[in-house]
Amino acid sequence: MPGHSPTDLSRLRTTLTVFFALDGFIFAGWVVRIPDIKEQTNASATTLGLALLGVSAGAVVTMILTGRLCRRYGNHQVTVVCAVLLCLSVALPPLTHSALALGAVLLVFGSAYGGINVAFNSAAVDLVHALRRPIMPSFHAAFSLGGMAGAGLGALVAGALSPTWHLLGLTALGLLVTAFTGRALLRIPPPAPPRDTPQASPRAHRPGAGTRPLVLTFGLIALCTAYGEGALADWSALHLKQDLDVTAGMAAAGYSCFALAMTIGRLTGTRLLERLGQTRTLVAGGTTAAIGMLLGALAPALWIALVGFVITGLGLANLFPVAIERAGTLAGPDGVAIASTLGYGGMLLGPPAIGFMADWFSLPLALTSVAVLAATAAAIALLTHRATHR
Repeated sequence: MPGHSPTDLSRLRTTLTVFFALDGFIFAGWVVRIPDIKEQTNASATTLGLALLGVSAGAVVTMILTGRLCRRYGNHQVTVVCAVLLCLSVALPPLTHSALALGAVLLVFGSAYGGINVAFNSAAVDLVHALRRPIMPSFHAAFSLGGMAGAGLGALVAGALSPTWHLLGLTALGLLVTAFTGRALLRIPPPAPPRDTPQASPRAHRPGAGTRPLVLTFGLIALCTAYGEGALADWSALHLKQDLDVTAGMAAAGYSCFALAMTIGRLTGTRLLERLGQTRTLVAGGTTAAIGMLLGALAPALWIALVGFVITGLGLANLFPVAIERAGTLAGPDGVAIASTLGYGGMLLGPPAIGFMADWFSLPLALTSVAVLAATAAAIALLTHRATHR
């Protein structure tokens, strides 16, 4: 492309990958210290849950605003600013001594988290179209790998470092990475989309009457996918321990298998998209996840359940990245913001919805709702393709 050599685009891909990984690393570092923060603030389970809503509320409110900021100031600039805020705000929770104060600082942390997710996903969408390759899953694989590294580091230092020193260390490390990688990102101008793509049209910067329904459709696919991720993160271990009567260590292996399968699925996502295309990838992924979750939820033995979780992870892996990329193609940063907000809403909806259904029916039956929504995502993708290709 004029003005953008292959080297520039390669450097841009590398810097964005680092920011995705940093986001996962920082967020996981906070998550593993939640039990310590709960004890420090003397919060009950209920008040802690309310405080944790600060992350969600901050993220959801900021996501839509960030789409506008990206249009005005640029995806790269907003990514760097939000990265700095994310690194600084992760050090705040250990400094609080009440659930109210914790909720307030988590509102700031959630705002930075939501902002950077919209900004670097928007930048990634631009790069996908400049390269003309479906590389979006590779960025989300970096997020997953960063999360696994952050959780692993947190587990190693939990006994040696207080939450304050641990999260301050994450702040220092994150700011150092942002200083080096952010300078490189700001030096690379955003690639202009090829003239024959929807992104090249001025109307693509805002979702109009024609594109908004499609953007919302891909947002619903993101919601269905994130619902499953949230549900498995919070309920898979309890399901294995309570319903299959396994040890706590083996119960924890359930989510580990799911997370590892998602990472592997995303690492191979580009090749899968090049081979199958977006619609077939969405349909096949949703169908695979539905089958896997039925197996994981209703399995009579541990090993069958673990196989089910692996199949579910492989199936869900590329649905969210593809949905975000499609929304960004249709409506730029605003499209990414809308789809991300719906997706994050699904992640919020999953855990409490599973809890209510478990009380009404049973936990295994409640977990089958993940299969229902995964199948729904596949159906939406298929129907949308048929409707837009008549």
